[in-house]
Parts: sequence; C-alpha cells; structure tokens
Amino acid sequence: MSEPKSDPVNDVNVALHERLPTPSEIKSRLPLTDAAKQVVLEGRQALRDILDRRDHRLFVVVGPCSIHDPEAALDYARRLKTLRDEFGDTLLLIMRVYFEKPRTTLGWKGLVNDPDMDDSFHIDKGLEIARKLLLEITEMGLPVATEGLDPITPQYYGDLISWTAIGARTTESQTHREMASGLSTPVGFKNATDGSQQVAINALQSAATPHSFLGIDGEGRCTIVRTRGNPYGHVVLRGGNAQPNYDSVSIRLCEQALEEAEVPSRIVVDCSHANSSKDPALQPMVLRDLVHQIVEGNRSIVGVMLESNIGWGSQKLTRDPSQLRYGVSITDPCIDWETTESALREAAETLRGALRERAA
Repeated sequence: MSEPKSDPVNDVNVALHERLPTPSEIKSRLPLTDAAKQVVLEGRQALRDILDRRDHRLFVVVGPCSIHDPEAALDYARRLKTLRDEFGDTLLLIMRVYFEKPRTTLGWKGLVNDPDMDDSFHIDKGLEIARKLLLEITEMGLPVATEGLDPITPQYYGDLISWTAIGARTTESQTHREMASGLSTPVGFKNATDGSQQVAINALQSAATPHSFLGIDGEGRCTIVRTRGNPYGHVVLRGGNAQPNYDSVSIRLCEQALEEAEVPSRIVVDCSHANSSKDPALQPMVLRDLVHQIVEGNRSIVGVMLESNIGWGSQKLTRDPSQLRYGVSITDPCIDWETTESALREAAETLRGALRERAA
C-alpha cells in the first residue's frame, strides 16, 4: 500500500494505491483441479457445438442476477445440478454466476468489488472468494457463466468460465470488444439499452477479428495482448427502452440484420430485463413464447437466459447485511426456485422432440 506523493501533475485525484495479489498468486492458492478443468472444457465445447449446430440442445444460462452470498450460491448450484442431470438430453444448463455489476449511477458493484457489502472495497478478498466459489461449483459438475466487465478479472478466474456475456452498457465499448476477442469462451453481446441490435452485431464482428491491446499477464505485468479473434460471438436480445424484443417479428428482424452482416444467425434471448419489464413473473411467459417459436420452426434461437434465485423478487441492501433474507437477490428481482424448476421442466418436455427435429 502506498500513498501518492504530493505532486501537482500526477495522481491528483488518487488517494491511495493498494497492491493486489497477482493472478498467479491467487491461482496457486486455489488451483484449477482436474475435475473442474474437465467441466469447463466440456461446457465450452458443448456451447460451441450448439452454436455450430452440431448439438441439438438449447442452452440455458440461469441463476441469480448477482452473487452476494456464496453459501446461498452453492445451495442454488446443487439444486441446478439435479435439473442439469435430468434435462441434459434437451437443455444445456449453465449457472449464471455474476460477480461484477455495471451501474448507471451508483450502487453496489458486486462481490468482487465489495465482498463485505459495506463500501470497504476489499477487492483482493473479493477475487479470492469469487475464484473459490467458481471452483466449488464447477467441481460439482456444473459449468458457469459470467459477465465480462473489468478487463483484468479474467486473468484471475477466466479459466473457470464456460460462457461470457458482454452487457448492454459495454457492448459498444472498444475495450470489451477487444477483451472478447481473446476470451476462451463463447461470448454473448447484448443489444444496447435503447434496444438497438446493430451495436451487438458490430461487436461480434469486431470480436471475431484479431486485436492488440494493453493488458496484464499472470504475474501482473503490463503486456501487449495480441488475440486471434473469437469466432463464437452471438447476439443476446434483452429488450430496450422498456420494450421487449423476444417476439417472432423482432427475432426475424434480428435474423435479417445478421444475414445482411454475413454472420451466423445465432440468437440468445434474455427473458429478464426489458423483455419482462423487470417483472420476474413475466419471465416464464417469455420463455414459453420462445419455446413456442422453436416448436413452430424457428432455427436461430440457440439459447435463453433467466434470472432466478432461491427466493422470489429482490431486497434492498441495508447497512447490516446480516439482516438480508436468505437466497433473495439484492440487485434485479428474480423468479424463485419452484418457478424455475417448473419453467425448465415445461420447456424441456415441450422441446424434447422439436429440437431433435430442428437438427435433422
């Protein structure tokens, strides 16, 4: 830890520098196990196969809006693993494990940035908690998904991720397009908050090409990162300006835009956010509509996203985190476990034959 020296030119608005453990140091304390590695590799390959139409299944990214309680996250993961085993012939279930939250103004920035939820910002602690949790979930046999927000954090736990989202606020960011071009996972680019799909299409075109940019290596040294490009980018429709875009007309318009851009028609739909007006009760209805579109012949919808937790809705983060209700989101409202299980079971039963026919 070092305080900036009095200098009228440099670090004028910086109060303090605190050194972080390097990615290699944290990985040495929490190494990737053989069991976790196998789950990650199989999860990534299954996703690539779905995107390439070699696997008929629909992938489902499902889980809490954000992780704030590791014990509740593990509880959720155990439940989801049971469903993954049951529906594995039809649905590829990936647990949503989001540690970083973008903010329009202010608010809790996620477990990595503020693990104690008290504005103490012990980021070193947050990184270690995040990696430990990812290890525990993947060792259960459950692949995980996260949002790529900070361009440095993938060095700390990117080896445990099977799918990455680039959020609506950052899809247009050059930094995130460059980062996505080097990620080892398939990457979903969300449409902009105003509903524009073109920024997401531009992003997947950009990320598919090689880039060179500033980054860090495992030892924490600044490097020039040179990427090969990521061919597994795809659009995620999440609605915008309080208007949904999961209906068949919106899906067709997106297909046409992808065709005009000469990129594969691979579409994931987020059942939350503007597609459900942030009303969790609408998420199962959105999913049911998407399932109906697939049954009726849609070939471009390859995945869906659901915000789900153990308990229903959301709660406000107060000054005493110990008073929070167990398994209830402190960010966006979620459907509860019973609704999640029911919605996924209905989708799996309805799609079991349709997905195989679509792949034939």
